[in-house]
Amino acid sequence: MEKQKDFTKSEYYENRELSWLKFDARVLNEARDKSIPLLERLKFISITSSNLDEFFMVRVASLKDMVHARYKKKDIAGMTAEQQLAAINRETRELVDIQYNTYNRSLLPQLKGQGIHILPGHEDMTGEQAEYVDRYFQETVYPVLTPMAVDASRPFPLIRNKSLNIAALLKKKGKQEKEEIEFATVQVPSVLDRLVPLPAGAEGERAFLLLEQVIERNIQQLFLNYDVLCAYPYRIMRNADLTIDEDEAEDLLKEIQKQLKKRQWGEAIRLEVEERMDKRLLAVLEEELHIAKEDLYKIPGPLDLTFLMKMYGLEGFDELRYKPYKPQPVPRIPAGEDIFQQIRRGDILLHHPYQTFDPVVDFIRQAASDPQVLAIKQTLYRVSGNSPIIASLAQAAENGKQVSVLVELKARFDEENNIVWAKKLEKAGCHVIYGLVGLKTHSKIALVVRREEDGIRRYVHLGTGNYNDSTAKLYTDCGMFTCSETIGEDATAVFNMLSGYSEPLSWNKLIVAPIWLRDRFLKLIRRETEHARNGKTAFIKAKMNSLCDKEIIAALYEASAAGVEIALVVRGICSLKVGIPGISEHITVHSIVGNFLEHSRIFYFHNDGQEEIYMGSADWMPRNLDRRVEILFPVEDEGLMEQVKHILQVQLEDNVKAHVLLKDGTYEKIDKRGKRLINSQEQFCQEAKAAVPKQAHRYQERVFIPMETEV
Repeated sequence: MEKQKDFTKSEYYENRELSWLKFDARVLNEARDKSIPLLERLKFISITSSNLDEFFMVRVASLKDMVHARYKKKDIAGMTAEQQLAAINRETRELVDIQYNTYNRSLLPQLKGQGIHILPGHEDMTGEQAEYVDRYFQETVYPVLTPMAVDASRPFPLIRNKSLNIAALLKKKGKQEKEEIEFATVQVPSVLDRLVPLPAGAEGERAFLLLEQVIERNIQQLFLNYDVLCAYPYRIMRNADLTIDEDEAEDLLKEIQKQLKKRQWGEAIRLEVEERMDKRLLAVLEEELHIAKEDLYKIPGPLDLTFLMKMYGLEGFDELRYKPYKPQPVPRIPAGEDIFQQIRRGDILLHHPYQTFDPVVDFIRQAASDPQVLAIKQTLYRVSGNSPIIASLAQAAENGKQVSVLVELKARFDEENNIVWAKKLEKAGCHVIYGLVGLKTHSKIALVVRREEDGIRRYVHLGTGNYNDSTAKLYTDCGMFTCSETIGEDATAVFNMLSGYSEPLSWNKLIVAPIWLRDRFLKLIRRETEHARNGKTAFIKAKMNSLCDKEIIAALYEASAAGVEIALVVRGICSLKVGIPGISEHITVHSIVGNFLEHSRIFYFHNDGQEEIYMGSADWMPRNLDRRVEILFPVEDEGLMEQVKHILQVQLEDNVKAHVLLKDGTYEKIDKRGKRLINSQEQFCQEAKAAVPKQAHRYQERVFIPMETEV
């Protein structure tokens, strides 16, 4: 009898944090790709930096908390928190080295060749530029600055998280340098543009100096009674993970507002300094900020390369960017048509950003003004800064409709924004729910209840992405409109559960986390395993952002060992390893990093020809399956199923933007030699354009007038 295999051995799993760093390396790889337009490459350098910031503020901070608490439990890859931090430190330094090598040795020279000059320092300016910068400092920068000295009466100031600062060593005029040296710091104001445009030499050229260099050049003017011995920029990253005791919090809204203020002053977990920084100055910063040597990063260039996103939008250099893509109309929803009538004709699939997000906005807008609509219920996780959906929900409440909105206050780094929207919706008369204790509501669902001739009908939108009209132009997501009676019943049950803790005994079609979703995924995977063991055709195709749930991975290993063919598209974290003999030889993993952020979640199970397809808001991660309210919904219309299968297949055939996970845990681009090039994102753009009848293009040119009422 064959010995039972153990699919849970730690050596079969990749640490999630190290896997995430590999993802950021794939993003950085796009900045190194010479086939990509120059300004697009700058954008990827910027994204790499912002990704790394959030990683440190949340993930590294969490590991440091574990170390402080002497937490010794190992992760699924068999690593303690201390071991993870040591490995992260090693990998991050390598990533940052590659990032700055790319910036300094490749991108800067190429920018210069295109007539775009980012000066390395104020010493490199012409006389005309120096005169301009000094005048700009006096008129614009100087009035905003607040220099802060440190002495017996003035303690070391609180340095804000992620802020860029300049540290200086001073001595009083007329004193010997070896006598008392003083420390001072000044924050580089974030209210001013970091890129300061300068007079350029030749026509058509552009020149820039960084704001911190403008300040460094004129820093003597901030300390008139002192000689400035040296001045260098520095930046700290703090623990920004909120600690909220929801059971003890009398008012969740007030508790989150209180914790948001603390985020600026959490423990310093990383210090970035210019690599030339004076050793005496560095010693002061290390001591005052309590920075260990392993948390110090000496940077060979400008700190915080996120400023390059501004450079990406530079006017007059369109040839250095991709031509902007305009999301196409949805063929099933012609211009000016009643959206409810279109949904009654059959389920409608949406594929963003290839197709416009306007129908989703219009769904809520029409519902707000339709006299037959009785109620609107919706979950909101992240919305845009000037959300038309928020405006429509407020208008609906003012029109006398029952409006219930769950605003998830705990959506990381959007807490403040969501608090503002929640208050405005309440003011307009909406019933606002602030999430559930102990859970994040991450599901994407909107329900419209409408009175019609044959009775009450429920219209539902379900999606894989947020109700955010801005990010819908950048993130790839799928959504579905339906007026299926069974899904409508489930949608009502979801909102009753969210507002009144009323859990139904059973569901018709929707599968909801944290109670039922994990078990359903495991059953679906194990069903394929049984099919394979019984000699039937069995395969799984799935697309998600992250895969790091041990139980799910073990089930996938067992399926693979039984002969199930498993093809995964995983954008970011992947703790699964491929090619382990007898364990994962039938599993492939692709990761697509392209012009749009891959964000949709799609799950396809062959089921011996009785195919089942699901989409939803959840990744295969413990937090999604156990600690969030998530919704998985079936795609059952045959035409829509074919569309979704096509999406998966094209992504699996991508050989331009896809990286493939290898047996050794590294990722590499596919060898394209002799093959037809397939860029999945580009193909979807072309297909969306080709699918639209000429008269339907009027839809995307419609101008939506925002509601005048203040919300």
